[in-house]
Amino acid sequence: MNRTDPPIVLIVGRSDAGKTTLIEKLLPRLTALGLRVGTVKHDVHGFSIDHPGKDSYRHKAAGAVQTILSSPQKLAMVRDTDHDHTLEELLPLFNGVDLILTEGYKREARPKVEIFRPEVYADPLCREDDNLVALVSDASVDLGVPRFGLEDLDGLAGFLKQRFVSGQAGD
Repeated sequence: MNRTDPPIVLIVGRSDAGKTTLIEKLLPRLTALGLRVGTVKHDVHGFSIDHPGKDSYRHKAAGAVQTILSSPQKLAMVRDTDHDHTLEELLPLFNGVDLILTEGYKREARPKVEIFRPEVYADPLCREDDNLVALVSDASVDLGVPRFGLEDLDGLAGFLKQRFVSGQAGD
């Protein structure tokens, strides 16, 4: 990571803990604080955004190893890969963002925010993880890091901005 790379914070938790919902609710709060946020959804099972019959699908099916879909509002890229990309390899794809949130990558040694709901699983995933920087839970659990309630997204957004973005060049 170089000085100009945006900070990366991993949103982690076990399956069905609410990671996607947390990110979905957190993004508008971070945006309201003036941040431009990028996200990465890590999917070890693979995915498809291209569909049979669409022009971009036809380009890929005909042999293109990379296809970019471009419009005045959005840009998307479909590219063949030979491995699961690391976060470092993905960083060049993020231009002009202040912060990157990921869903997944729980084994990476990077700052983590865990969402923990005891009704979904008994113990926090990051109980012994030195990279845990915050816990999102309504349960009375003390892991030695700030804990935010499931609905305290303003508090979490403020914490993330102060801890990872404030004081950076251009701030």
